[in-house]
Amino acid sequence: MGRDWKAAVIIVWIFGALAADAAVNESTPSHYRYSYGKLNATQAPSPHPTLPPPRRSSQLDRDHETHLIRSSIIFGLAKAANESNVNGVCHTQLQQVQRGILSQQPWAMKVLDASGTKPSGFVFGQNYWLGSRAACEGVQRPVGITLSRNYERVMHYSILTQSAPFDMDYRMIYLRHSSPWQVEIKLMSEQILHIGLCLPKACESEEVKQLAREYVTDGSFIKNDIFDMRPEVLYMKDLKLSERFFQRTSFKLMVASLLVTGALTLCAQQLRVAKRGDEPSPGLAPVESELWQTLDTMLKWQPLQSFVSCYDVPTNWRKIFATRENSSGEIPIMNGLRSACAIGILIFHVVWYMYFTVHNKVVLLSYAEKAFFQYVSSAPLLVDVFFTISGFLQTYNFMRNAKQMESVRRNGLWGNAKLFGKLLFHRYLRLGPLYLILMGSVDLAFAYIGDVSLYHINERYDELCTQHWWRNLLFIQNLFDHRDLCVNWSWSLACDMQFFLVANVILFVYARHPKVAKLLTITGLLATITWSYGICMSYKLEFSFDATYATGTQIYTSPFVRVLPYIIGAIAAWCLLERRLQVELSEQQTRWLWHFALSVFISSIYATVRRDVGRLLTTTLFVLGRGIFSLSVCWMILGSATATGVWWSRMLEAKCFQHLNRLSYAIYLMNPLVISLFYSLTSSSTDADPFMLSVVSCGFTLIVYLVSIVFSLAFEVPYSNLSSLLLRSSSKPKSA
Repeated sequence: MGRDWKAAVIIVWIFGALAADAAVNESTPSHYRYSYGKLNATQAPSPHPTLPPPRRSSQLDRDHETHLIRSSIIFGLAKAANESNVNGVCHTQLQQVQRGILSQQPWAMKVLDASGTKPSGFVFGQNYWLGSRAACEGVQRPVGITLSRNYERVMHYSILTQSAPFDMDYRMIYLRHSSPWQVEIKLMSEQILHIGLCLPKACESEEVKQLAREYVTDGSFIKNDIFDMRPEVLYMKDLKLSERFFQRTSFKLMVASLLVTGALTLCAQQLRVAKRGDEPSPGLAPVESELWQTLDTMLKWQPLQSFVSCYDVPTNWRKIFATRENSSGEIPIMNGLRSACAIGILIFHVVWYMYFTVHNKVVLLSYAEKAFFQYVSSAPLLVDVFFTISGFLQTYNFMRNAKQMESVRRNGLWGNAKLFGKLLFHRYLRLGPLYLILMGSVDLAFAYIGDVSLYHINERYDELCTQHWWRNLLFIQNLFDHRDLCVNWSWSLACDMQFFLVANVILFVYARHPKVAKLLTITGLLATITWSYGICMSYKLEFSFDATYATGTQIYTSPFVRVLPYIIGAIAAWCLLERRLQVELSEQQTRWLWHFALSVFISSIYATVRRDVGRLLTTTLFVLGRGIFSLSVCWMILGSATATGVWWSRMLEAKCFQHLNRLSYAIYLMNPLVISLFYSLTSSSTDADPFMLSVVSCGFTLIVYLVSIVFSLAFEVPYSNLSSLLLRSSSKPKSA
């Protein structure tokens, strides 16, 4: 009897709870309760039909509409449209968008949500009002997402399933503002508003641009008046690749280059098969094919065999990855210095090209001025390491070549001119092909992102390279304004080529008239120091980013200023070969000098941690500081050449750096292209966050490394092989 009583109480309690739950559900508005199972359905009737929103008073309707005009650009444009400023179909569809937003139709609410509005952070550089391109695409077609049927959700299921009654299109409009309430950094085009709009496809871009001009001039942009933006409409993008892309000269040249390289690579493979005596692969080189029979006959010609062998992929792959013991004439620390500096400059470019997509630019630059991040913000100083090494090697290799020195002494003017031309030709052959391919790739890449990227592209290399390609071809682009450079990061390559030419002239003079060459070198050293002081004082050089960028042509890319480390490196090589620095040092003194050189190296990088110092001190740090920095690099080179070192120098002499050093030229050329391309194709602005920046830097380093292997295999190593082949052929004695 007791058990029956307890069971009855439990049953009554359960039924009471169910009744209470049912009462609560009945009191809950049905438009807040939807089964997950209905979310993926089409426009089928819902078991819980959506209730229309309660009717507002006419005053509330007017207030709501006024708020939308001020806060939503897409609604403001729809309101401003009429049959005189847009075509009839566009006007009708914009009216539907307007009515749909006011009546809260799901497809129209998605249009409103997908279009850009002003986000927070404007003061520190948030100019990216991008909205959502993916959300605009979701207006066109249902979003493919599977949701469980086991849960209820507080949502309108039709926001996933309802599509617009006409075709919509995501486009970008760009406005220049002149607000005094945003920090103006003076680094290119940071005052460009990027506004994403989800528009009817029937609206032409020119019509929308004109409509936007009327919208921003008639006071409808009033919501942003508190920041006093005074916007000016610049242009629009439909984010579609234009047909002109495939008509570009660079596109045709790149396709031709790839076809020729591919054909030569296949010929090298066929030659490898023929030399082994194996049957060729049926898919690659059928013996029955008349074409391949002709090719096989041609490849029996020895000069052609030698040329085609330069493109043999397995052999070139082994050259890139080969490591070996360092010979007595080599200076192994150079491999580590070049590799480490190439990676350091790559990381700097990760931060530099982030600037064009980051929405808190002021915060990004504030990080660059902190002591912890000086190794990144001062990375451009590492270019001087390459100049120092280049000057050292140029002098070192020339003076060690006794046969060439004797030829210079013996030759007349015409003979030395031919030898000079030969040296220039081989340098161009080693550097030029990959460089020219990069120019074509940059032209195509920036033509592509200029059409399809959400971002305003300030440096339109596709336009600059079309106009100024000949400057790069002649390696003189650094003699012009840095804002007009095609592939502007190649300024150092142009400097290096110019230094190579001048250094060769002085070395030719040295072979015949040593005193004159020494006088020219010392004069050049004093002249560049004097010129650097004068130009820095004249242009009021400061270490701030805006001043550095503004004086880029006169100071940063100028060969007259940047030649100082090259001269110091050349003098160091001469001292080593002429044994002018023969000083007996104890092991402890040698170790102390190594650590002192490292301290100077690091101190030079951190010397700009204070950027608001006086003009004279700034100039002195820039000129003499770079000279001392180059001297520290020279000590490392000389120490490695004389087989001395400490634990950290031996790390830089590790065999793995032999491999990275072979890729350093490709890494240097390719990393800005890869980084800028990836940033430009992102669908949302980036944030200057140090932790994520470190992760992104690691990712870019790996991607650039892999890209560099491919480009080096295809366009650098083959031509280096060809240069070596030609040098061997010319050095063979001719038969009588």
